[in-house]
Amino acid sequence: QVQLEESGGGSVQAGGSLRLPCAASGSDFSIYTMGWYRQNPGQQRDMVATIFADGTIKYADSVKGRVTISSDNAKNTVFLQMNSLKPEDATVEYCYGNGHVSVISYYEEWGQGTQVTVSS
Repeated sequence: QVQLEESGGGSVQAGGSLRLPCAASGSDFSIYTMGWYRQNPGQQRDMVATIFADGTIKYADSVKGRVTISSDNAKNTVFLQMNSLKPEDATVEYCYGNGHVSVISYYEEWGQGTQVTVSS
């Protein structure tokens, strides 16, 4: 089983920055994709940024230029650097990952979510 553990959420003023790490743990697993999604109450969960095993990166249009996703493959960890935060960026950020366990068993996992609050 693969688990994702997020950290780094918190409260910042508009214009501030946050860095959110997400670490994947387990045994005998591979990672194809890791990324970050955001969700507000009553709304769907939307992709913020995704990084693929081949290094391809995708960003939501709403965060391009303000958000950077990166990875430390040796530590199975991805980082979401968010700059120039706006009050509308306040949300719960969820880490996502997929891949295989023991080569043949596909997994998809979500982290527990971390709250981001941006005050004006």
